[in-house]
Amino acid sequence: MTFVLLLSVFPQQHSAAMSVMQQDAAAVSSDTIPAQEETGGVQSDGNRYTGVFARIFDTFEKSPTLVLILYIVIIYSIITLIVLTVFILLNRSRMQKEQELRQELNEQYQQLLIDYLFDEEQRKEIFRKILRIASSNFRRQILINQIIELSVNMQGKVREDLRNLYLDVGLKKDSLRKAHSKKWHENVKGFRELAYMNIRSANDRIIECLNSHNQILRMEAQIALVRLSEDNPYTFLSYLEKPLAKWEQITIHELLTQHNLNVPDFNEWFDSENLSVVKFSLQMVAWFHQKEAVDGVIRLLNHADEEVRIYAIRTCGKLGEKKVLPHLQEMYDQASYNIRMELLKAFAQVPDENYLEFLNGVLDKEDDVQLQILATKAMENLDEPGISRLIKLMKKKSEYKNYQIIIRHVLDGRIY
Repeated sequence: MTFVLLLSVFPQQHSAAMSVMQQDAAAVSSDTIPAQEETGGVQSDGNRYTGVFARIFDTFEKSPTLVLILYIVIIYSIITLIVLTVFILLNRSRMQKEQELRQELNEQYQQLLIDYLFDEEQRKEIFRKILRIASSNFRRQILINQIIELSVNMQGKVREDLRNLYLDVGLKKDSLRKAHSKKWHENVKGFRELAYMNIRSANDRIIECLNSHNQILRMEAQIALVRLSEDNPYTFLSYLEKPLAKWEQITIHELLTQHNLNVPDFNEWFDSENLSVVKFSLQMVAWFHQKEAVDGVIRLLNHADEEVRIYAIRTCGKLGEKKVLPHLQEMYDQASYNIRMELLKAFAQVPDENYLEFLNGVLDKEDDVQLQILATKAMENLDEPGISRLIKLMKKKSEYKNYQIIIRHVLDGRIY
């Protein structure tokens, strides 16, 4: 009886408990879903994303345009990489083939040029073979290079034969085309080729480039005109407006001495408005000992530019002409410190006993040690009269001057 009662009560309690559990589950479910939506929710594919990843995923899901752009960028990058790789490989292959062809052509041209120069019986046949091989700009350029390289080491009739071959093949047109090109590196090639082949057809064009903003082009134009000038290799100085750089001066001077070119009278450019040209001309007058230009040098002692005056004083000293000394003495009192130093150096290079008192006066009145040393050296270079005077001064005791240290320093043979 009791068991039957329990069975009758339990189903009711069980159903009530199940009902409560279902209500709790519904409440939990309703509370959880908004929270999940706030943190990214549950995606259709069953994957759960939270935090930063949820925001990124939402951004892509809501922005198909951005995804499309990324796809395009990736595809473009891959295609670009493939194209560049193919281009690099093809270019490398082309350069390798070009190098092999250049080597082959160099060997052919060298042998043909030697045969052309020394086998006069077969010269016409060899000429036709050269003409046949030089069928493109690339091949013609290699031929020009070989002719120039060979002509540098040749003289006389052989050199003239090479020049005639250059003209007969029509290579002059190639050089002129490069000389008039708008590309400066092509101009440089053309100028060099015309200069080596002694062709003056483009001299006007070369003169135009003397004042180019490109320093390399200016240098090549100067060198070309030095080679192409008939009488005066420095004619280009008359057209030069840009400053003549030191390395340009050195290069041109070496070219003049190495090739035994005619040396012009550099006093021709003493009146140039380009001060670098004037200074260069003074240096060349001193280098080539052009004593006939001494009057022009004396005139430049009064030039408005101090640096030009310094160059003129140095040139006076190197020329060794005593006629400059009165002008140097006249300058001294009103001269700047740098000018006074150069003047005393010039007096040391052009010793004259007549100026012993002047140098003694400089030593006596100057307070600067460097000027005193230079005056003492100039007196020493007068030999016996100057050295005797210095010894007297060294033994002389003065209340306001003390020459012993300076004179002993100059007269010490271990120092000078």
